[in-house]
Amino acid sequence: MKVKAGARKERVVEIGPGRFEIQVKEKAAQNAANGRVVALIARHLRVPEKSLHMVSGHHHPKKTLRVI
Repeated sequence: MKVKAGARKERVVEIGPGRFEIQVKEKAAQNAANGRVVALIARHLRVPEKSLHMVSGHHHPKKTLRVI
């Protein structure tokens, strides 16, 4: 997935099977955007946030999440 932090409007767009473009209002500082990304994807997939794990991309706009 590709993430844009600091956007004016939050949105989740599925661009392919399991591929998303996400915009979040939170800045990339202090892990705020990562937490919001997990929350938005969990809501989009209708799974609990606890079942998502960030595999890669903690400090990069391209992220990989795993559903447990």
